[in-house]
Amino acid sequence: MFYQLLLGELKVQTGEPGTGFSLILDAARKQRDALLYRRAVDVALQARSGEAALSAARAWAQDLPQNPEAHRFVLQILLALNRVGEAGPVLRAILDRSTPSERNDTLNAIPQTFARVTNKALALAVVREALTGALKQNAHAAAAWTTLGRMELALDQLPQSLASARLGHQSNPASPFPALLALELLERGQPDAEALVRRHLQVSPQTPPGTPPVALTYARILLDLQRYADARSQLDAITASQPTLAEPWLLLATLQVQDNALPAATTSLQNYMALARQAGDERSARGLTQAYLQMAQIAEKQNDFAAANAWLDRIENADDIMAAQMRRASLLARQGQLAQARALLRNHPERRPEDARLKLVAEAQLLRDIKAWQQAYEVYAEASQRFPQDTELLYDQAMMAEKAGQPETMERLLRQLIAAKPDHQHAYNALGYSLADRNERLPEAKQLIEKAAELAPNDAYIQDSLGWVEFRLGNFPRALEILQAAYRKRPDAEIAAHLGEVLWTMGQRDEALKIWREGLLLASDNDTLNATLKRFRVTP
Repeated sequence: MFYQLLLGELKVQTGEPGTGFSLILDAARKQRDALLYRRAVDVALQARSGEAALSAARAWAQDLPQNPEAHRFVLQILLALNRVGEAGPVLRAILDRSTPSERNDTLNAIPQTFARVTNKALALAVVREALTGALKQNAHAAAAWTTLGRMELALDQLPQSLASARLGHQSNPASPFPALLALELLERGQPDAEALVRRHLQVSPQTPPGTPPVALTYARILLDLQRYADARSQLDAITASQPTLAEPWLLLATLQVQDNALPAATTSLQNYMALARQAGDERSARGLTQAYLQMAQIAEKQNDFAAANAWLDRIENADDIMAAQMRRASLLARQGQLAQARALLRNHPERRPEDARLKLVAEAQLLRDIKAWQQAYEVYAEASQRFPQDTELLYDQAMMAEKAGQPETMERLLRQLIAAKPDHQHAYNALGYSLADRNERLPEAKQLIEKAAELAPNDAYIQDSLGWVEFRLGNFPRALEILQAAYRKRPDAEIAAHLGEVLWTMGQRDEALKIWREGLLLASDNDTLNATLKRFRVTP
């Protein structure tokens, strides 16, 4: 046997993998040895012989049926060969041979295993059949329904995915898996999924160790959706019930700084920094940088520029030095030293290839913050010239051209962007909205925005543009319907400005004032909202 294996390996090394494979596979069958079977599979895969690899893996699973690794190899090879229809019995074998404590992890891994399959509908049918038993087991039904829901989500079958999440939740309301799926659906524009998350949190507010925390993930998504009040409530609850979790303190501090609740933000950051230093891992180190930046921002708001610089001096990670320099530049600009601020960014050394782009973007953002639109436009123009393949820089340049009072330049740049990247939904939306806002070429504006909505049907800001162009066209009921849906999906000051104007024009003035007040709470400095209130001479 030793000489047979030696000869097999020599054949592999000297360019005869087929002969070497046969010798090693024969030895594996004689010895019924998992390591030899694994080696035979590896040799076949290295020789790009999928059928031989599948034959070896199947022999392995047949000779050693209790070995879960053998069945996993069979499944992976079948999927690589695009023989999805044969995967069902293998998947059932894997589930049957997993221990009860491992089975939920195995179920949760299935969507990722099938992620690269091209025929996702067939994959869903195969998996659904394979999970028939698991769906009836109390301990595993929640994970099984969640797996089906994730595969339906991959097919963009959002209502079906939500139905699966609900069935999973019904089978075990305390399980975090259906709630996490519901959060993904909420991100994908399914507001009805939020009720499931709330019911889960009522039953099980603290997620078991080893699984992503539902409450914290929910808070992050609320932040992404700009539902700041709801996110604040959620984070208050998490920090009260689980004060030793570090990340919620950092997220809470972000909202407190935004609300100008500076003493509370300072306390939250101090709590975070104490916990993060105890953890000592890489994630905590990056979080500490964010905390230092926020402490610098608090000091800046209090006009304590020396303290702000002292916090920035604590940042040591090379990857984060640029963020510190941006904050230092902001401090200088706040003190009337704009030229020095720009020089600080320009003279920052470029340690990585992407630093040149980052420096220009940081300078442009600095100028945007102080509403120096023309100068920001010029910096973006320089960046676009240096990085001509970067379509996002071209988009930002176009946006600054409009702010700088150059609508013709903006239109030229956006049409250039659309020609380079025909699926850039924001370019269609920006051009259409600009025309609608100026009350020009409204049919063309509507066509452009409808194209953007076709590319991104769940984008609330594109829906806002569509409602606005309908309003400009005089279709008030349709405009109201679209804008109300957009505002429900993403409460935002700019959407509030447009929705309020439609309501005001339709005579629903009390409701308009209510929406405008909400908009001011969301962002009191929003230009569109403030211009709307000034135009109507309203103080809501």
